[in-house]
This record gives sequence, structure tokens and C-alpha cells, in this order.
Amino acid sequence: MKRLLKYAGRFSLVLIVLIALYFLLAFCLSRITINTNPVNKPEVAIYIMTNGVHTDIVMPAVSQDIDWTKEISYKNTLEADSTYQYLAMGWGDKKFYLETPAFADLKLSTAIRAISGLSTSAMHTTYYQNIKEDNDCKKIMISNEQYKQLINYVLNSFKKDSSGHLMPVKTSVHYDIGDAFYEAKGSYSIFKTCNTWANAALKACGQKSCLWTIFDTGIFIKYR
Repeated sequence: MKRLLKYAGRFSLVLIVLIALYFLLAFCLSRITINTNPVNKPEVAIYIMTNGVHTDIVMPAVSQDIDWTKEISYKNTLEADSTYQYLAMGWGDKKFYLETPAFADLKLSTAIRAISGLSTSAMHTTYYQNIKEDNDCKKIMISNEQYKQLINYVLNSFKKDSSGHLMPVKTSVHYDIGDAFYEAKGSYSIFKTCNTWANAALKACGQKSCLWTIFDTGIFIKYR
């Protein structure tokens, strides 16, 4: 029994050290800036938006480069229509999205599955009529070419059917009157979170971003 307790104590200590190192690494790497001084022609307005935990990338619903409404149909939302001129995109764990509308609903099994990297993912898309800039929503002006790079990154995050179309998730779950879920590539894990995805989106179009981050804080610090 003493030997068992000894091994359990050592295991707990190692686990605590690993967790501490993980968060220390996440903090340090999120403070290292990639593309510190981007050169942007002010041609397209995009936004980064956070709910305090999760970062979305917001783009024009319709532009000369892409009409998102053709693939992310208004009809898959509850009430969005052509007056909704902005589209927010966020990537994450599908089961977490569908079963955890609020953190009070979080189940231990869902959390463990999400951080394990064994579950599937989804894109959460939300149409907005207007966007208001504040501490949780920052505008970034980029060039048309940079916007094309962002479009390619986002499109490559979706799963597509045999005809090349985006695939709506079969669910009745909605967070908002303008949102819908779509099947996505990849798996959520402790190394790839919703904020890691959003940070990589900014990297893809040459904007200020973190070397690596799991939280929204590291991203928004760079846009104060």
C-alpha cells in the first residue's frame, strides 16, 4: 500500500509539472509575434471577435472575391437573410459545439474527448447584420490578395462532399438566429484549439499573430 501511494504521489507530481509547463509554454509562445509589421493595402475589412474564450474571424458575406452565401446558405439559419452583411467563422470540436451551448452544460466526458484529439470538428458560422468595434471586436484592413489567402485557408478547413460543396451538420442546434454548423477537417486537442485555428488564419493572410496560442488573449493583445 505504501508503494502504491508513493507511485501515485510521483505520478501526481509529474502530472502537475507537465500541466504547469504546458500553460507556461502557451503563455510564452503566445507573446511572440509573427508578422509584426504587416504591409496592408486597406481594401477589405475583416474582424477578429471573441466571446471571452473563443475567437471568430469575421468577413464580408459577399465580396468581389467570394459570395459565402452560395455555400453557407441563409436557409440553414433560423432567420438570417441578405440584410446580414457579415459572416463570422470559428472552428472547434463538434461534440463540444453541439452539446455545450454554455460552459454550465459542459460534461467531463465531452471535455476529455475534446482535448484528446479523437473527436470530429465543425465550423460554426454566424451571420450578422452589423459589426460593432470594441475590446472584443477589432477591425483589420487587408488587401484583396491577402483576403484571397484568408479565403483559401478558411475554405480548406471545411469538409466537402463528392461534388465539392460544404456539408451542413445535421442538427437542430443553434446559438443565434443567424448561425449554422458545417462539417470540418481536423480534430480539436490540447495543441489545436479554436484560437489556434483563428491565429493560423491570421498567419495565412500575413497579419499579426502569435507564434502559437491556445487562448484568445494572446491574439487580442496584438490588436489593442
